[in-house]
Amino acid sequence: MTKTTMRIALAATTAIGVAAPAFAQDADRVLKWAHVYEASEPYHTCAVEAGDKLAEQTDNRLGIEVFPASSLGKEVDINEGLGLGTVDIIWTGQLFAGRSYGPIAIGGAPFMFRDYDHWDAYRNSDLFQEMLNGYEEATGNHPVTLAYYGARHTTSNGPIQTPADMEGMKLRVPNAPLYMMFPRAVDANPTPIAFAEVYLALQQGTVDGQENPLPTIQAKKFYEVQTDINLTGHIVDSLLGIVGGPTWGSLDEADQETLATIIEETSDCVTSQIRDAEAELADWFREQGVNVNEVDITPFREAVMEMHNGDMATWDQETYDRLQAIGADS
Repeated sequence: MTKTTMRIALAATTAIGVAAPAFAQDADRVLKWAHVYEASEPYHTCAVEAGDKLAEQTDNRLGIEVFPASSLGKEVDINEGLGLGTVDIIWTGQLFAGRSYGPIAIGGAPFMFRDYDHWDAYRNSDLFQEMLNGYEEATGNHPVTLAYYGARHTTSNGPIQTPADMEGMKLRVPNAPLYMMFPRAVDANPTPIAFAEVYLALQQGTVDGQENPLPTIQAKKFYEVQTDINLTGHIVDSLLGIVGGPTWGSLDEADQETLATIIEETSDCVTSQIRDAEAELADWFREQGVNVNEVDITPFREAVMEMHNGDMATWDQETYDRLQAIGADS
């Protein structure tokens, strides 16, 4: 086992607290950063580090306390909390943000990106900046950046090699409409269940499988209640780092710039660690006795692409064409 895999595998057993370090908590004003992921995951640990950075760079006027594992609410709740001022910063999926501003969801749709490099080029594109601007105009909240979440794969209690293997399968998906595109394209039954409830749903057979990146499958221990990980890679997924409108508006320009820079640095921290983990975890799962199945994604991609600009799309054809053109000649 490599150092990176061991660090992530053992992180849940270390003394990572729910609250941020004392230095950040001692700031004059402590911002609440909420998310639904485990305290062992980079989305949390990197954000905890951000609290210290913010306190240091603002002479202890501002700090961050990080609340993992849905402790301030499910994903829908923390999105609503941004505008209410009950949370200050969140990590959230693009499809949840798309509930408020449809076009931004395009970055979380299945088989929208060719690979990681295509996603990374999109993250740094004019098109993505237009998405951020549109979301801010629609919601009043201030989105800052994308952090890589990983390629989403399908877990099950049997191998999946073709779309036909998923016919009738009850597949847990997050509670946002576009997550249903992939299972519907392969004639599975999408079943929205809150993230915190997925392990039990798999254990009890309420659903037949779920889909998430390898680091999340490890952190949430889904491999304990599923025999197979099928490398469908159907979504190159990422999380938006968003500051609530009331919070953003209460900061002066200098503090806004400092906070935005720190969130961007936190995104880079997350992206680097998730990329490292993805490179190692297939072998780690095999060591645990899990079947990790290579999959020809071509028929899955073809089934989904027929739906890209159909009734489920929350973007227009021009936006779609611009995204597909990014990096196509490189």
